[in-house]
Amino acid sequence: MSDALFDKLCLIGIGLIGSSIARGARRHNLAKAIAIADSSYEARKDAEALQLGDLYDADPAAAVQGADLVIICAPVGAYAEIGQAIAPHLKPGAILSDVGSVKQAVVRDLGPLLPDHVHFIPGHPVAGTEHSGPKAGFAELFEGRWQILTPLPGADQAAVEKLAAFWRGLGSNVEIMEPSHHDQVLAITSHLPHLIAYTIVGTATGLEDSTQREVIKFSASGFRDFTRIAASNPIMWRDIFLNNREAVLEMLGRFSEDLTALQRAIRWGEGEKLEDWFTRTRAIRRSIIDAKQA
Repeated sequence: MSDALFDKLCLIGIGLIGSSIARGARRHNLAKAIAIADSSYEARKDAEALQLGDLYDADPAAAVQGADLVIICAPVGAYAEIGQAIAPHLKPGAILSDVGSVKQAVVRDLGPLLPDHVHFIPGHPVAGTEHSGPKAGFAELFEGRWQILTPLPGADQAAVEKLAAFWRGLGSNVEIMEPSHHDQVLAITSHLPHLIAYTIVGTATGLEDSTQREVIKFSASGFRDFTRIAASNPIMWRDIFLNNREAVLEMLGRFSEDLTALQRAIRWGEGEKLEDWFTRTRAIRRSIIDAKQA
């Protein structure tokens, strides 16, 4: 394994994303050794049973020692606590990254805690499923998907390229983006759709029992898709909305305006407006298919 990209990879958090990284790193020989830290005893035992790593520890400070790549795969709300624990133990020259769906909050919470000898390169793999836990991971999760890296001004370009090579090794396409721009883009492509899904499924749970049973029994594909999204990890999504509130609220405001316009068109029987709207949105779906992100 002398040609591995990193000598020691440390994953802090071993849910869907962390376990998928571990599987992919094993398959593609991207790290000689993998250390796993997770506060959950059950998660560590599952990871060990699945042979996802070489070392398992509840303490992230112990797990990061000697690691030349550390990736935080925990909910964003836990980053500050994790950063305080690991900062004194990070190896000089180590790359520290993450997989959080918001980036400005990550920079805010981790940046001030880290020593100058660490390369801090936040990241976000735009991939996932509604499932969670070590058993939910699979090595192919990142294949053909985008990995967004948001290095800060003055970041070491060799470190950025080495991290990009790691993600390419997992099958990802890599894009470099500013943290604020990332949060704006993801607010509309990921965060708002999840908020809408949680709302629609929540509305269904508030219906009368008989109607609710029929909603479940006769679920069409649209509602089924919403329930899949709304089944995502509640702690992770709580933290995403709280840490990207400005961008989410801006996009929610725009959505509310468009929804009001559609409501008016339906009320007044303005079929041409509805057809024009649906034609334009249909083109977006075709673009996504053409980009092989369907």
